[in-house]
Amino acid sequence: MILLAVLECFDVKGWLVFIFVFLLVVDIVRNRTPTNFPPGPWSVPFLGNVFTGLDFKTIDKMAEDYGPVFSLRRGSDRVVFISGYKMVKEALVNQLDSFYDRPIIPLFHVTFKGIGITLSNGHMWKTQRQFAHTHLRYFGEGKKGLEHYIQLESNFLCEAFREEQGGGFNPHYILNNAVGNIISFVVFGHRFEYSDENFQKLLRLANEVVILSGSARAQLYDAFPNIMKYMPGPHQTIHSNYHQITDFLHAEVVKHQEDWDPEDPRDYIDTYLTEIDKRKEDPKAGFNIETLVVCTLDLIEAGMESAATTLRWALVYMMNYPEIQEKVQAEIDRVIGQSRQPTMADRPNMPFTDAVIHEIQRIGNIVPLGFPKMASKDSKLGGYFIPKGTAVNTNLSSVLFDKDEWETPNTFNPEHFLDSEGQFRRRDAFLPFSAGKRACLGEHLARMELFLFFSSLLQRFSLSPVPGDMPSLEGVLGFTHSPAEFLVRALQR
Repeated sequence: MILLAVLECFDVKGWLVFIFVFLLVVDIVRNRTPTNFPPGPWSVPFLGNVFTGLDFKTIDKMAEDYGPVFSLRRGSDRVVFISGYKMVKEALVNQLDSFYDRPIIPLFHVTFKGIGITLSNGHMWKTQRQFAHTHLRYFGEGKKGLEHYIQLESNFLCEAFREEQGGGFNPHYILNNAVGNIISFVVFGHRFEYSDENFQKLLRLANEVVILSGSARAQLYDAFPNIMKYMPGPHQTIHSNYHQITDFLHAEVVKHQEDWDPEDPRDYIDTYLTEIDKRKEDPKAGFNIETLVVCTLDLIEAGMESAATTLRWALVYMMNYPEIQEKVQAEIDRVIGQSRQPTMADRPNMPFTDAVIHEIQRIGNIVPLGFPKMASKDSKLGGYFIPKGTAVNTNLSSVLFDKDEWETPNTFNPEHFLDSEGQFRRRDAFLPFSAGKRACLGEHLARMELFLFFSSLLQRFSLSPVPGDMPSLEGVLGFTHSPAEFLVRALQR
């Protein structure tokens, strides 16, 4: 009776206040910070730290304030950020089994559904990754291996540059097409002409996804997917683009099914179709047509975006540093000359060129925050407790620019990768491909592409800006860190 009397005293305003206070208490209880959890800024009730940018510059600044291991709250989820070479190495290498699972990322889950290579976990991830790794290795060792295909594509790329006749042009999609054709050889068994409208559309759809997925509005979807899915915004474009891309990939799979010969596999899709039959007794491995489409998307994205973006940065830096370009060309002329194409066997004899490529990867900072991971078990890092299932981001940018690891971290300096005798030297803090169990599957392929494409271009052309229009060294931040659109003049040597 007393409770009923109290309730009758509430008017509309009173009920609203009561509901708000009740929800606030629920939010505080549900989202209370675990004991000894990494520190972070105060979070807004219900929203968390959604107004805090997730760009690498903001994360670098927060690491200065809260230390190399800190946390943010996004909606009701907590995310831990790890910065600096020492702590990133501790997480990914020294604690190899602690931080290698993938969290559910709502923005991408609509398309990838937790299957495939990149966003799967457990038995499926292990079997799918091992299968892709085995295929890439087999393909690379065949008579028509990866090096051979990259050399062939280098000719097409140089011809496309030559056709511009020394005039200014935007190399963005020419480079994307060239790099995309290498993974296309692996996955589809064929390349696409640079004039192929369908493939050009795919490249543009994929590039738009990369740019938009790094935007604050798109990241808001990850914090509040149940609300945001009904609202307009870049997440709708991302989902639409992925839908069109997967339609394209599914059509390629259907073409393969029509003339598939299990005794004579031509590419990744053919060998995968054979594996579907072999794995019927192991459904948890996920070998089916739906997973094949997602795996194909994984390989296309991993095998194209980072290498193509690095090559774009390479052009930008060669134009901004013509004296470095001339030294690379002098080494090419001395080791290779003009009578044959570069080969991977040349790389050990070209330490300066190799150092320049590595420095472009370092300072280009292609994937600043890596790809999200998740604590695979209850773990300790930097003295803090990180419960199983907590999302974790490794700040690769902070490793590539760690002032304790690099002599001149904020300067383009190929000497970072040369010893006192001018020979190439490896650096432990060079982690553009991440490290540990989730290190980039396509690292070997990307290294080959970067060396062969870069040395082929500088063997045949001198790169210069359009007069009065030097490309900027300030990047554009999406999911990756890429150059702003620019024009280049390729003058035949």
